[in-house]
Amino acid sequence: CVCVCVCVCVCVCVCVCVSVCVRVCACDLARVNVCVCICVCIPCFEYIVKGLAEIKCVLYVRCVLYVTSYTFLFRSFIKNIRSLVHIARRTFNNLPKLRYLSISNTGITVFPDMTSIHSLEPWNQNFVLDICDNLYLLSIPVNAFVGMTTEYTAMNLFNNGIREIQDYAFNGTKINKLVLKNNRNLRVIHREAFKGAVGPRILDVSSTAIETLPSHGLNSVVELVARTAYGLKRLPPFRDLGNLQKAHLTYNSHCCALLTWDTHRDSPINAAQHNGSRPTYCDDNVEDESYGGVDFQYPELGLNCQTRPTLQCTPEADAFNPCEDIAGFSFLRVAIWFINILAIIGNLTVLLIFFTSRCKLTVPRFLMCHLAFADFCIGVYLLMIAAVDLHTRGHYSEHAIDWQTGAGCSAAGFLSVFGGELSVYTLSTITLERWHTITHALQLEKRLGLAQAAGIMAGGWLICLGMAMLPLVGVSSYSRVSMCLPMDVKTPLAQAFILLLLLFNVGAFLVVCVCYVLIYLAVRNPQFPSRSADAKIAKRMAVLIFTDLLCMAPISFFAISAAFKVPLITVTNSKILLVLFFPINSCANPFLYAIFTKAFRKDVYLLLSNMGCCENKANMYRMKAYCSENLVKSSSGNKGTLICTTLRMDPLPLQSQQTKDDGDLGTI
Repeated sequence: CVCVCVCVCVCVCVCVCVSVCVRVCACDLARVNVCVCICVCIPCFEYIVKGLAEIKCVLYVRCVLYVTSYTFLFRSFIKNIRSLVHIARRTFNNLPKLRYLSISNTGITVFPDMTSIHSLEPWNQNFVLDICDNLYLLSIPVNAFVGMTTEYTAMNLFNNGIREIQDYAFNGTKINKLVLKNNRNLRVIHREAFKGAVGPRILDVSSTAIETLPSHGLNSVVELVARTAYGLKRLPPFRDLGNLQKAHLTYNSHCCALLTWDTHRDSPINAAQHNGSRPTYCDDNVEDESYGGVDFQYPELGLNCQTRPTLQCTPEADAFNPCEDIAGFSFLRVAIWFINILAIIGNLTVLLIFFTSRCKLTVPRFLMCHLAFADFCIGVYLLMIAAVDLHTRGHYSEHAIDWQTGAGCSAAGFLSVFGGELSVYTLSTITLERWHTITHALQLEKRLGLAQAAGIMAGGWLICLGMAMLPLVGVSSYSRVSMCLPMDVKTPLAQAFILLLLLFNVGAFLVVCVCYVLIYLAVRNPQFPSRSADAKIAKRMAVLIFTDLLCMAPISFFAISAAFKVPLITVTNSKILLVLFFPINSCANPFLYAIFTKAFRKDVYLLLSNMGCCENKANMYRMKAYCSENLVKSSSGNKGTLICTTLRMDPLPLQSQQTKDDGDLGTI
């Protein structure tokens, strides 16, 4: 009966306040200063507050509540009042029995004053503070919770418009659980935000935009939750997470780094680590805990010793991102440097000789420049991968997200796809041009002109640039694996992209094979089946086709199976293919198509002669060119003689160079 009477009296008081406020609003709209009592000790009060919020003349609500120590208020709800834009200071004043305070879905723009609550009620649970769904609340200021309570607090500050948490924001509090999830605009938690606070033990920053965690105060964190926090690419120093036992993160590479650190972290006392036991540690400040009734504390010695629990972390390493360095194997780390240096030096040499040569630019020379540039891109890609592997060796997991989601990985992936596809396209064009030239050897007007070759290569550049750009705009991704190759096949569009690349490469390989067979059939002499020149031609063709096959077949086979989500090889083992087989053409092409040819040697000697070296060799090549030109002029009326004269300059009948220029590339 007493409780009922008290409740009735309180209701009457609230109704009187409401009536007074309505009269004030009705009397003078220019000087609105509404004083409303919001005290939700019984559920019906919530609807009274909602009704007040609908009064159109209320510009802001000043909530003032004076409660003595004899009140029974232990829960307070302020929610679903979008017109509430301000809560005055000392609104929550002297509430010693308050256990739960909720302010949700309002229009407040300034963090409410919590400093005069002074909750003193001892009980077996935390003081719970819910400030949620307040989209106009932009910041948590300094000393926002000083004086709120002396007990441990569970703060649920999620789904607000908070953008920053200032230094000393949690000063004077004991935080058991701090939930900041779904504050999607939260980018900054200042370094000293937890200075002066005890805790938090549980910290949840999921679905926020923060990029770093504050270094101070994390030593007390036992459980860290940071799911879908894509901006958090780098964790704080692990020494600041000394008590971490559970972590639920966004990137599995962070778990790799944490688990590696947990395995090797030092302990103040060197404990035996055999029979599968975990390392032990001793701390003067460790709370007294018992395990299965066995107490491991020794207060008489001033020490508290216990077994360190195993760190649990999700997400675990997956097939695409194993816990390993980029190279994976030690021999690959050596091989990748050898291969990229060979590819870069070989192709740079070809480009240097061609650009400095005084010979006329012909179609074969023009195409070889494109091939050398494409293979040079592959060499640069391998150099970037090797450099990052060297820099992050032994602790790649700590840098994985910065690398894989950064501009460097995207640039490396772009170079790999663009260079690889342009190389394949140019090889096919070179082979088709040679087949066309040899097939129409007696019809000079049908030979491919430089303008036509430029148009063909311009189309090839557009195709290859388009293929390399697709992963940058969301079709597959270069950030899926540490090697920065488009291995993401989650969506049908990504699968189609991978299959398109593979079909393009396989189709180009078939074109090269067919053209070389046709070339061999066109130039072999049926009257002399055992002619040594034919054997040399066949061997050289076999070398060219074999290098293409060696580069193409293994990667295509395993890539097609992976595109259909039936992987036959792990990412770790696929690195062997990517390092040893993928760049084979990039290393071999400058030698097979340029450096080993007589025309290239002639260009080298002519260039060296300009520097005062190898002048005799250069004069010999000049004499041959002069004699060849005279022979051509003397036999200009006989095409058959012209061809024979040209062929006598090179034992290989596949030489498809212009008669007036002995500097073209003449071998297959």
